[in-house]
Amino acid sequence: MALPVSAIMLGVKDLDRAKKFYAGALGFTIDKDTRNFVSFRLGEGSQQLALYEWEAAAQDAGVPAEGSGFRGASFHLNPDSRQAVDETIRNAVSAGGSVVRAAAAAQWGGYFGYFSDPDGYLWKVTTYAS
Repeated sequence: MALPVSAIMLGVKDLDRAKKFYAGALGFTIDKDTRNFVSFRLGEGSQQLALYEWEAAAQDAGVPAEGSGFRGASFHLNPDSRQAVDETIRNAVSAGGSVVRAAAAAQWGGYFGYFSDPDGYLWKVTTYAS
């Protein structure tokens, strides 16, 4: 099951500064803009660059913001079912990855979990399907 990367998330120390950089200097168009999150649509497809406040990004992954090896970035996969979220995380673990945050229902209505690859890079697997 090959899933396309749907988002690159960067944890940033100063959300306003980062938003101005990506929107102003690079000309990215803002798709969503909230108190601690900004996303930009990349090209014509559904891929996005998402900026979160550093601490909020670490909290979403369920890891400490400092001292844990948190790199301030995660890569996102969006399968079309909860079963596929679970299967993707199981496959990652069986190939040497680790569960970082077990998949569970989210307060925003979706379902997600995190795994890390063998080098510690975070991958969020999420679906909006019921």
